[in-house]
Amino acid sequence: MSEYQYYEFQALDTPLSSGQMADLRAYSSRARITPASFVNEYNWGRFKGNETQWMEEYFDAYLYLANWGTHFLEFRVPKELLANEAASYWVGDSLTYRSTESHAILSFHSECEDGEWEEGDGWLAALIPLRADIMDGDYRCLYLAWLMAVQGGHLPDDTEEPLVPAGLGTLSAPLESLVDFLRIDEDLLVAAAEQSAEIAGRWMTDKQAAAWVATLPVSEKDAILVSLLKGQDPHLGSKLRRRALREIHAANGSAEMERGRRTVAEIMVRAEVLGKERREREVRQHARKQAERAHKEAKQREERLKSIVGKEESLWKEAEELIATKQPQKYGQALALLLDLRDAAALVGQEDGFEACMKALHTKHARKYALAERLRKAGLAE
Repeated sequence: MSEYQYYEFQALDTPLSSGQMADLRAYSSRARITPASFVNEYNWGRFKGNETQWMEEYFDAYLYLANWGTHFLEFRVPKELLANEAASYWVGDSLTYRSTESHAILSFHSECEDGEWEEGDGWLAALIPLRADIMDGDYRCLYLAWLMAVQGGHLPDDTEEPLVPAGLGTLSAPLESLVDFLRIDEDLLVAAAEQSAEIAGRWMTDKQAAAWVATLPVSEKDAILVSLLKGQDPHLGSKLRRRALREIHAANGSAEMERGRRTVAEIMVRAEVLGKERREREVRQHARKQAERAHKEAKQREERLKSIVGKEESLWKEAEELIATKQPQKYGQALALLLDLRDAAALVGQEDGFEACMKALHTKHARKYALAERLRKAGLAE
């Protein structure tokens, strides 16, 4: 099997300078390099850069995919936009964390030796919105990585789950992509989502947002607008949303209520129950569809047989002409006609007439041994 490795880096907050692009070019003559990205595929040779260094110095997102089943994703986010509670999600190799002076780098990792061949193009574009989710305080993607550690058997059975984020039962398109990228089991995800609140409670209504903005001093609003116009802070929106949510919830006493936390063993047992129920449901659905299909086909055949009644003479003649060709393919067509004639005769109670015609056909073509064998296998001859 040939080798395939895919590397993609994205600079989201600050574009690469011409000097930085030149530095990156020194590592590869074939890579696609723009002020916002570095992309390369390898079918031979190897990546000569340093992923860790590049993420610390140049880029905000990185994806690696190899044909032997490795999936790797990294996001770099400002430390000030990562709450302390996020630390409860880093376990094992599924989600790890490292720190620079100003940023936190979160690494998602999945291995699957039995995976199908796939290419990396398009994956990072589908997953990049998750970085903004993290900066907005939506940690569903972090919980999914924790769930991957559960799936991989990397945690003791008595390990207690971290805070279950709201909205696990209604995943966004980027989160659905992450489920696919990490190859998280469907039943395990459903089991985890049972303890997740509705997503609506995490956000603010238009009325709440307007009321909160109205409480800000004019001087602060002016400073925010100036900063927005000058583009000085690429994370201004995330900072404002987090602050607004925190203050609105504090004022209303509506902070997200934490539900009882489960152990790894409890989640796994529930996933097994859900999996069994799903498989049984799929069996019933399959049986129902088969029955519906069989009923439809039976009705269609009945209508076809009714259309044959009154045309028997011409169809017997057509069958004789097909048999006269002595061609195996034509024998098959003749056999189909004879079976239709038999069933149409049974439908209108004319079996005796059909048997008489078949006896005459046997007598006339008794020396056609291949035909006789086909008739016998179809139940049209002894």
